[in-house]
Formats: sequence, structure tokens, C-alpha cells
Amino acid sequence: QPPSPAMYQLDIVLKKGNSLAIRDRTGTSDPYVKFKVAGKEVFRSKTIHKNLNPVWDERVSLLVETLKDPLYVKVFDYDFGLQDDFMGSAYLHLESLEHQRTLDVTLDLKDPQYPENNLGSLELAVTLSPKEGDVRDATMLLRRNWKRSSKYQSMRLSDVHRKAQLWRGIVSISLIEGRSLQPMDANGLSDPYVKFRMGHQKYKSKTISKTLNPQWREQFDFHMYDEQGGYVDITVWDKDAGKKDDFMGRCTINLSHLSKEHTHKLDLPLEEGEGVLVLLVTLTASAAVSISDLSVNMLDDPQERHQIMQRYSLWRSFNNLKDVGVVQVKVIRAEGLMAADVTGKSDPFCVVELSNDRLQTHTVYKNLNPEWNKVFTFNVKDIHSVLEVTVYDEDRDRSADFLGKVAIPLLNIQNGERKAYALKSKELTGPTKGVIFLEIDVIFNAVKAGLGTLIPIEQKYIEEEPRVSKQMLLQNFNRVRRCIMFLINTGCYINSCFEWDSPQRSICAFVLFVIVVWNFELYMIPLALLLPLAWNYILIASGKDTRQDVQAVEDLLEDEDEDFDKDDKDSERKGFMNKLYAIQDVCISVQNALDEVASYGERIKNTFNWTVPFLSWLAIVAFGGATIIIYFIPLRYIVLAWGVNKFTKKLRDPYIIDNNELLDFLSRVPSDVQVVGELSTFISASSFISF
Repeated sequence: QPPSPAMYQLDIVLKKGNSLAIRDRTGTSDPYVKFKVAGKEVFRSKTIHKNLNPVWDERVSLLVETLKDPLYVKVFDYDFGLQDDFMGSAYLHLESLEHQRTLDVTLDLKDPQYPENNLGSLELAVTLSPKEGDVRDATMLLRRNWKRSSKYQSMRLSDVHRKAQLWRGIVSISLIEGRSLQPMDANGLSDPYVKFRMGHQKYKSKTISKTLNPQWREQFDFHMYDEQGGYVDITVWDKDAGKKDDFMGRCTINLSHLSKEHTHKLDLPLEEGEGVLVLLVTLTASAAVSISDLSVNMLDDPQERHQIMQRYSLWRSFNNLKDVGVVQVKVIRAEGLMAADVTGKSDPFCVVELSNDRLQTHTVYKNLNPEWNKVFTFNVKDIHSVLEVTVYDEDRDRSADFLGKVAIPLLNIQNGERKAYALKSKELTGPTKGVIFLEIDVIFNAVKAGLGTLIPIEQKYIEEEPRVSKQMLLQNFNRVRRCIMFLINTGCYINSCFEWDSPQRSICAFVLFVIVVWNFELYMIPLALLLPLAWNYILIASGKDTRQDVQAVEDLLEDEDEDFDKDDKDSERKGFMNKLYAIQDVCISVQNALDEVASYGERIKNTFNWTVPFLSWLAIVAFGGATIIIYFIPLRYIVLAWGVNKFTKKLRDPYIIDNNELLDFLSRVPSDVQVVGELSTFISASSFISF
């Protein structure tokens, strides 16, 4: 038999769906389709809204190296802000397809949990063709409008990647914002987007509608073939629907003027237009790093290390306060990484970030245990910064796949220790596959670091855009609830002293209260805050650590997320109403809390603006009496009398119902909502009487 080809090209036409499952309350669905090969998503269709017989007519071409892995087809119903509903799945076994012949295929959709249910069908046209030649030089033909989002970068490389020439470095450009751009529309605004070009490599930013000061926060990476640098041409355009886009200006970056392994912030004025573009540009060396370069680093040289220690010694604490210290990161290797390619391998590279400084290693192709042996050096501006090390899988024509991440606070680093860090998910809430070996050294000046704590934190330019997430909403709600419950429990404990639930505790609290109030001085306030700090430090030093364990926090977050991070089989069983009720409970709680806070604020305001004159006169009497009492009687005696009354109230009358006079007064003052309702009722009654 002839030898098996190195690769197969799979051409698929997603035609339409028939009689798909109903997932929305309106009796319809918003279906879209996913293709997976070997557990990796390779295609996602557009969403057809409110249709059980959708017509997609989308084409996709894939390269597969083996026919043993079937094509896994899954259909979902899109729900904005909620978890998408499962609508069925099916397998297409590639080994059963004839070569170089287009076949019309109908896939019956099933639910693995309820195989007897009929969930409709999908119609496809499939062509499988053997592809000869070198796998590395084969070009993946992907649907052009299919884009993947990545938190930190967009690694879409040029289709004309030069086969015979190795790139010498990476130009990383962060498009931050535009300022005072030229208005191009009739409303005095513009819809700007930016195009980048470096040789044959091109990028285009997203469009920001109706603004002259757009905020993009996007990351683009170019491969640099010339060691001397080159030029990056940048043009700004105004998006116009139905007609040609308007030109708004241009600018150019001369890479030969920028130093390597350093992040440069550039404010570029636009030529032939108005305004300024703000960019962060970093030039990173490629794989052409020799062992000698790695072995010669500043902290391994005793003389160089001594000079750096002298520069950040306490004797130079007030020289250049912004230069807090230096951190050196040795990225040694990784082991047991996740297989991101259909071949069971990955093409990993590593990105090291500290605040807005971002550097990356070269790519090690087809390896799950890569060795980089690269040294990075950063200047420390804030000792409270977190060093983030992220591992990606490089794909030639697509966004880089996330493989794992670690986040290490600078203050937690032990100098010179080579340590294996377990890779975690993007949100750092749970582990993923693989470990990375790092050796980190931090040298800093403690005085500069302390002074830097009192200035505003540096804004991070590249951040993930906020999005609606039920999971994040519930998690944040639970965090706030835990804090509030701690305050409530503390208040209940203090109130139990007044209620004499435990006579011994109440007596001790009463004696302590009298002693503190009688001898109170202002210095006791910072002293009271100092005592718990000192007490906890003594416990930690003695081995009785009262802090919440990091693993316990991670387990808590994982427990909260487990309902949302389960596989598709769990999501198949979840209906729309269950998810709606879950988020409705959170919204009701938040709504009631906001109403309570807003009502008390409005009642205080309405007390002073004479909304209810009787209550305002009552407040005048109370404030006047308080003024006279405080003027003639020292505050110490007033507080002491209040405390004695509070402690003895339960003893004098065991059946008394405790209350808060101030809150009782405010409860009689109407809020703005109540005022509007009362005013509307009064106007309606007046109109009826006049009629």
C-alpha cells in the first residue's frame, strides 16, 4: 500500500439545521455550532437568532494529521450574560469518509444523558483530501472572519510567513488610546480604528464608536526579520457604514531608534490629521540567544551584584525615589504542558510581565517539556507589583492558545531559589496541567519601597475588557456577604455584652469600658490598632499562623465556581429557568441593599431640607440640646454615662426591647421615592376635588 500522507485537508460546508431543540421561553433558540478535534475547538459558527431551522452556509478548511480522532460537532443556544444551553451533539468519523469526494452528510443531534430524545439534525458537505509535503510548511486554511480573543495578545501572524528565513525578534505593540482626534462625522465625533503594517504583516484594531478620545487597550505582535529593526506604519481611519472609510492621519515608528528588552511609551502625533496615539512598544530578542549570553548576567557576577546592592542600600534611600529596585527572572524550563495541537504536542513560548513591562521568550516547537534558559531583568517601580509568567501555544494563523499562568508577588520571592511553580488557569482559581521552573532574585531599597506605597498605583494598560458574567457576579456577591457577615457577627458579640448573655464577659467588658473611657487619650487610637498587629505577628513567629491558607482560598473559589466550570454534560441538564432564578436571587439582594443605603442617605438629606417640618423642628431641638450639653459637660462624662446606661439597661428591665433612637427617627423621614409617591397622591386628590 502507498504510504499514508503527512496530513489531510478537511473541507466542511455547514449548510443548515433542521427542527432544532427549543431552549428559550419564546419557543425558539439562538443556535450556533462548534467543531472540535482531539478535544480542541477548531471552529465556531455565527449565531442565528430566533430560528429552529437556521441556514449558516459557512465554509471552513482544516488540516488534520490523523483520521482516528472524529470530528465532534456540538450545538448551543446563545444566552446573553448567561451560560449557553446545550442543544445536542454528534460525531463525524473521518475514517469512514471517501477521499477527494464531496459527501452530503446529515448528523442527528443527541443528548448523551437522554439519547432517546430527538434534538434535530445538521446538514454538512464534507470533502477529505490527502495532502502531501512537509507538515511544517503546510498552510492552515481557516475561515478569515473567525477570531479568537486572548487576554494579553493577538498572535495572528502573516499568511506569507517566510519559510526559509527565521525571524530575529518580536515587536510587541500595545495600542492604548487616542487623544483629541479629528472629528469626521456630522455629529462632531468619529468612529476610529487603527491599522498597523510592518512589511507584509498587518493588523487592524477594533472600532470605538462615537468618540474623539478612544480607549483601545489592544496588543499586537509582529515578527522582526531584520536585526536593524525597520518601520511600523500606522494609519487611523473613521468607520463609515455603507461607504468608504475616512482617513484620519498617519504616523511611523522607527524601530532602530528603540532599545531592545525594554518597554517604551510613545506619544505619536498624527500627520495629515489631528490628535495623538499613545503606544507601548517592546522589542524582544528571538531564539538567537547563546548560552554565553545567558551565563553572563548581572546578579551572577559578584562584582556586578555588589554594585547593585550598593545602589539600593539604605544610605542612598533618597536618590531617585522612583528607582525602587531590580528583579531578575530566569525562565529555565517547563514540564508536562498541555497538548494544544492535534499532533499531541504544543509550540510553547513564555511571556513575563511586571506592571506594564512585557517580555517573551522564543518558541520551542513540538515540545511539551520546553527549555528556554532565558534571563529577564526588570526595574521595580512598586514593590507590591505581581510578577506574571504565562505560557502560550503559538499558532501560525490564529490567536495563541493559553496553556497556564503563575502570579508571584515580589514580596513573596525567595532570592536565588530555583522553584517549580504549578501552572494555573487564567483567573488563577484552579490548577491546569504542567509546571514551570523559575529562579528569581529581587533587590530593593526598603525606604523607597515604603514611600512608594503612599503614591497612586500604576495603571495597567493591557487589561481584559469587563464582561457580563453570572459566575463573577455570584462570586463577588458571596465575597461581600462574607465581609458583611463578619461585621454582623462582631456587632452581635458586642451586643451580647450589653444583653448579659454571659455575666462574666459582660462584667469584664463593662470594667474595660469604664477604664478606657476614664483614661482615654488620642494616642490610644493608633495603640489599639497596633496591638492586633503585634499579637498576630507573635502568633505567626511562634508557628500558630492564623491567616487563611492560600490553598483554602483557592478551594473556596473552586467550590463557588464548580457549578459553572463543569463540562458540557452538566450544562446539558441545566435549563433556562434555573439559571434565571439563580441570578435573580443575587439581583434582588443587591437591589434591596442599594435601596436601603439610598433611602437612609435621602432621609438624612430630607431632614435638613424641611421635607417634613415637624421632624425638622424636632431635629433642631435635639441638636440644640446636644450642643448645650456638650458645651457644659466634658465628652468623657457623656460617653461614660451612655455606656453605663447601655450596660445596665438590661439589668434594670430584663424585658426591655433594645432599639436605636437615631434609626427610629430616620425611619419616620420619607425617602425621595416616598415623597414623589405622596406628592402624586396629593395632586390626584386635589384634581378629583376640583372636578
